[in-house]
Amino acid sequence: MLLCVTASHKTASFDMLERLSRTPDDVAPNLLAIAPCVQGAVVLSTCNRFEAYVEIDEPVTAAGAVGVEAVLEAIEQSSGIPASDLDGSYAVHSGRRVAEHLFAVASGLESVVPGEGEIAGQVRRALTSARKEGTTSPELERLFQRASQAQRKVKNVTALGRAGRSLVRLSLELADSRIADWSAERVLLVGTGAYAAVTLATLRERGAKNISVYSPSGRAELFAKKHDIAPVAAEDYARTASRSTLLITCTTATEPVLGPAHLQAPTGPVAVGCPVGPHSQLVIDLGMPRNVDPAISELEGVALLDLETIRLHAPLEELQATDAARSVVREAADTFHVVGRQQSVTPAVVAMRSHIFSLLEAEIDRARARGDEDGRVEQALRHLSGVLLHTPTVRAHELAAEGRADDFVAALSTLYGIAPAAGASEESATA
Repeated sequence: MLLCVTASHKTASFDMLERLSRTPDDVAPNLLAIAPCVQGAVVLSTCNRFEAYVEIDEPVTAAGAVGVEAVLEAIEQSSGIPASDLDGSYAVHSGRRVAEHLFAVASGLESVVPGEGEIAGQVRRALTSARKEGTTSPELERLFQRASQAQRKVKNVTALGRAGRSLVRLSLELADSRIADWSAERVLLVGTGAYAAVTLATLRERGAKNISVYSPSGRAELFAKKHDIAPVAAEDYARTASRSTLLITCTTATEPVLGPAHLQAPTGPVAVGCPVGPHSQLVIDLGMPRNVDPAISELEGVALLDLETIRLHAPLEELQATDAARSVVREAADTFHVVGRQQSVTPAVVAMRSHIFSLLEAEIDRARARGDEDGRVEQALRHLSGVLLHTPTVRAHELAAEGRADDFVAALSTLYGIAPAAGASEESATA
C-alpha cells in the first residue's frame, strides 16, 4: 500500500517547517532500515512542506500505523526532532488519496501561491534523489512519473499558473507598495541557485537595473557573468548590503547569511546616485530555513518580508481555474488506480494463460504423434485456446478495475488450483 505523511503550511507552523527543512537527506534510507515492511520511500522537502511517500508491504497488520511510526522515527533519527513535537503538525494520506494528493502538490494546487511553478521541478528532483539513494520502488516510480504527467496536463489545459505566479513574484508584488521606481533601486541578491535566477528575471521584468549578487558559497562571479550583473566579493558583502535598498536572499544555507551587523557596517563614501541604506531598506527572505536573522527587523528604517509574512498575504485561489485543475487531478488519480488494479491482477492472468498453454502444447504434441502432418489440428487448437482465454482475460481486468481482483484469483484457485506466481510480468500476460 502507498502512504504519505505530510507536514505543510496547511498543517504546521512556520517554525516547525523551518526545523524540518534542516533535516538531512538520509530520512528515506533510514526509513528502509527501520521498518523491513517499507519497500520504498521518496522524501519531498520544500520551503513550505516536508512529505514522505512510502510503499509498505500490504499483508502487514496495521500497515498504515506501522508506516507512520517509521516515518516519525526516521525524522527523529535524522533531525533530532522528537516525534512528540510533530503531534498536530502532519496529516496522513493512504491508498487512493496518496495519488490525488501528490498530483495536486505537483500541479501547485497545495502551494502557498496556487499554481506556482517551482514545485513541479522539486517533485521531479525528489524522485531523482530517491533513485540515487536506492530507496525508490516500482510503484513509487509509477506514482511520481504520473504526477509529472498530471502536472503537465493541468498546465496545458487549465488557466492555473498561466500568470507565472510564484513566491518570488508574490513577494515583489508585496514590495510594490514600498517601491516607487524599480529602476532607482539598488538591489543585492544573495544566492545563486535556481530561485536566484527566477528572482533576477522577475526583478528585471519590474524594471530593476542596478543589481548585484553575493554568494556565500563563492559562486557569485560565475552567476554574475552568466546574467550580466555585478558580483560582490566576500570582503565587500557587508558594505554593499548596508548601501542596498532592496536585499533578497534565497540560499540553501542552514544558518542566517544576513544580520544586523551587515546592515550596520560602515558604508564609506557614497557614490553618486547610490541610495543610502540604513533609512530605507527592504529585506526579502525567501530562504528555508531562514537566510536572515529576524533581529534586523528591529533596526530603524529596515523592513523584513519573510516566507511566513508572504504566506499570510497569499491571494485567494482563483476558483474557476482551481476547480478545473482539481478535476484534471482527480481524473489522473482515478486512472492511476485503475491501471494499478489491472496490474495487480496480472500475475493471476499470467498463471491462467500459462496453465492453458501448457495443456495446449501437450495436446499439440499428441496430435503430431498421431500424424498431424499439415498442422491443421495444431492451428485449430491454438485458435480454440485463444477464443477460450479471451473472455476470462477481459473479465479479469474488469474485475480488477472494480477493485475485485481477489475474486478472479479465488476463482482460479477454486476451479483449477492455480496460484499466481510472484513477479509475473505484464508482458507475459499479453503474450
